Amino acid sequence: MSTLRMTSDLRRELILSAAKRCFARNGFAGTTTKSVAAAASISEGLLFKHFPTKSALYAEILAEECEADPALNKLLGLAPSTATLVVLVRGMVGHFLQVSRAPDQEEAQRLRLMTNSHLDDGEFARLLYDKIGGLIGPAFAASLEQAIAAGDASAVGREPLNLFWFAHHTVLMMALTQLPAVPCLTYAEATGLERQACEFILRGIGLTEPAIAAHLDRELSPDFGLPVTAESA
Repeated sequence: MSTLRMTSDLRRELILSAAKRCFARNGFAGTTTKSVAAAASISEGLLFKHFPTKSALYAEILAEECEADPALNKLLGLAPSTATLVVLVRGMVGHFLQVSRAPDQEEAQRLRLMTNSHLDDGEFARLLYDKIGGLIGPAFAASLEQAIAAGDASAVGREPLNLFWFAHHTVLMMALTQLPAVPCLTYAEATGLERQACEFILRGIGLTEPAIAAHLDRELSPDFGLPVTAESA
């Protein structure tokens, strides 16, 4: 039984490796399950036993990339606290705004794919939301709980994870408005946009003004764990 399980796991990794090459070469639209199966030297039927659809395969690759990201792992390894909650929000806002400011074609393609999925059968979006929620949601909820316990936040509703998704959807839509060559929307005072978005989200999830003032402008040390005081400009 153990040998069979190891063989199955190894086969899964070989499929993922082949799929990464296919997606990198041909993009999502240009890659087929048949081409991935051929690259992995297996039948398409065997591929479907591991990954029932192309969207499932692509979502798994994205999840693996996130889980292997050293910066994200450090971030998720921080002890739950008000400071960690602010860092999580800053990181999410910064990530999405960076995609819109200096679009990486691969990241832009993922955003477009995510949007198209909402308008189609929703499969890819559901898979990706499930992966994101499982990876980051617990750290967000635990840090929010600690912030409330410390008096740095008030409870907003009964479902902390909903607040995470509200924050995520806010910055996702911000990024989408900037994806076309001619943006759909031009935000005023672009230089302060990241801070304004962070303030909007942090207030929305219940943080107090003193807590926002105390944590939002802190400069982070390289290990994310020790905020340091930034010099005034």
